[in-house]
Amino acid sequence: MIGIIKYQAGNLASVQNALDRLGAEYFTSDDPEELEKADGIIFPGVGHAAAAMDNLRSRDLDVWLKQTKKPVLGICLGMQLLYESSEEGDCITLGVVPGRLKKFDASEAKVPHMGWNQFQPLKKHSLIKGISNKQFEYYVHGYYAPANEYTLATCKYITDFAAVVAKENFMGVQFHPEKSGQVGSHLIQNFLDLVHESSESGLSENGHRKTAQK
Repeated sequence: MIGIIKYQAGNLASVQNALDRLGAEYFTSDDPEELEKADGIIFPGVGHAAAAMDNLRSRDLDVWLKQTKKPVLGICLGMQLLYESSEEGDCITLGVVPGRLKKFDASEAKVPHMGWNQFQPLKKHSLIKGISNKQFEYYVHGYYAPANEYTLATCKYITDFAAVVAKENFMGVQFHPEKSGQVGSHLIQNFLDLVHESSESGLSENGHRKTAQK
């Protein structure tokens, strides 16, 4: 069962539609106790980082998110909030992944980065299994996460930025898989498979199944 975090900045309808197409069971909630019953968490997001963090804090969702051991998939702003801070509203974010979100330089190209683009895989991970640099994903964002050691794939717009990230049980994608057609459905299914595997045997840092201890 997937729990979708319900908060002011969540793009719930499109995520729900994507899960419906895959036949996945899910619920939406802004209650940490209810979300604790889920096997995996989708953390969607569109909007302003500082306002989104205020909304999460008002429900103690920020504390719960940082502590959960469940597989978490952050989407767009949801991914960005996994980092330490953002120039958007000069705010402190969740601090799960090191790094500060920066604004694209509007003197270089149109901001926000909007439309179809490709990512370049850097590391193998179950979340992006079967997805290549020849496929296109749909992006809409004015701020970006610099690539670091937790970056699984980068995308190029003005500069290289983190398109997919993973640290322990936390994963994130800058693009919108729920709006990215077949490739987006493939990625969401990869996440659902990870959730299923982790509920049985735990999730390793590189996204591969751990062997259960006897």
